[in-house]
Amino acid sequence: MTGYYDDLEIRDMQAREEALARALPIAIARAKTAPALARLLRDIEPEDVTDRATLPRLPVIRKSELSEAQRRSPPFGGYTTRPANEFDQIFQSPGPIYEPGRREGDWWRLGRFLHASGVGRGDIVQNCFGYHLTPAGMMFESAARAVDAAVLPAGTGQTDLQVSAAADIGTTCYAGTPDFLKVILDRADEMGKRLSISRAVVGGGALFPSLRQEYADRGIVTRQCYATADIGNIAYESDALDGMIVDEGVIVEIVRPGTGDPLPEGEVGEVLVTTLNPDYPLLRFATGDLSAVLPGASPCGRTNMRIRGWLGRADQTAKIKGMFVRPEQVAALIARHPEISRARVIAERDGEMDVMTVQIESRAGSAEAYADSVAHMLKLKGRVEIVPPGSLPNDGKVIEDRRRYE
Repeated sequence: MTGYYDDLEIRDMQAREEALARALPIAIARAKTAPALARLLRDIEPEDVTDRATLPRLPVIRKSELSEAQRRSPPFGGYTTRPANEFDQIFQSPGPIYEPGRREGDWWRLGRFLHASGVGRGDIVQNCFGYHLTPAGMMFESAARAVDAAVLPAGTGQTDLQVSAAADIGTTCYAGTPDFLKVILDRADEMGKRLSISRAVVGGGALFPSLRQEYADRGIVTRQCYATADIGNIAYESDALDGMIVDEGVIVEIVRPGTGDPLPEGEVGEVLVTTLNPDYPLLRFATGDLSAVLPGASPCGRTNMRIRGWLGRADQTAKIKGMFVRPEQVAALIARHPEISRARVIAERDGEMDVMTVQIESRAGSAEAYADSVAHMLKLKGRVEIVPPGSLPNDGKVIEDRRRYE
């Protein structure tokens, strides 16, 4: 695959800023037609926000506020510019939180990522992101259509069937979380199946260097994107493997965590994203993720801002096995069992796989007794350890991420 997805990727910075000056007022005016955003932006005149320097005049939108608004006014909390029945798809992510989707075009803008990863016409993409309730499966299906690749809508799990399908169909590209490809490859070895996967496009979790190298040793080129269900594509890797290039459909700011105050280039802070999507115009949306701006342009020739990639969470929320675990879920687990005084979720790595341990302070009950509650409340299975009351650190943490990202 040669060339660029479009000319937007190689604009000089002046052309990009001039386009932003035209697009921002239009996006803000459109956003003010959404009931919740009309209230948030009531004191904002669209023509007063025309560049990155004036963007901090807008309030920060946090996921907790979006979730609360959805509880008051389901399903989208007044943050969309069209009613729910005018969208093609409605998704439910853990929380629960609802996201809209549309079939027209590449609505989540991930086609740019697949093109930069060398995926296109002639490829068969085995899409191992979930198709049930959550949007990731449709996000990558839309991306594959955008680059004229065929899709096997494989979804999650069913490893033996995944291996057989990949071998029979001749899958050339894997799409899914970083860890699950290793599960498929290892099982293919056990089954004596030869696979044709030569590229992998991954997201939903950190791609650790050792795992990338293991795939490279198998002849698989692996590239990762940074995307969310709310925003779609935020940034992506190219063959330069020098940071992640910000998508052309969003504006990224790095701010001091918990605030909207921009940080100097190179400082690690929280990622805020403004999307120019006219249907779901989230402005200065706080992802809760940490990153930093890299100086200069990518050696691959794409000229947009680069970030270092995902460097952890600004809050205690952690993504484990591709799923977010939030402090409020841990609180709900404790509330379900009055005998539990404290609980702590620990995220670690075992080889190339995420593992979750839930430590519970309890005078009664066994690890086995709490296993079902953990799976139900956290939406993930993990090891449960019962510890003596008062033994967990009194530091306010309920989620501890022990994984290393660099």
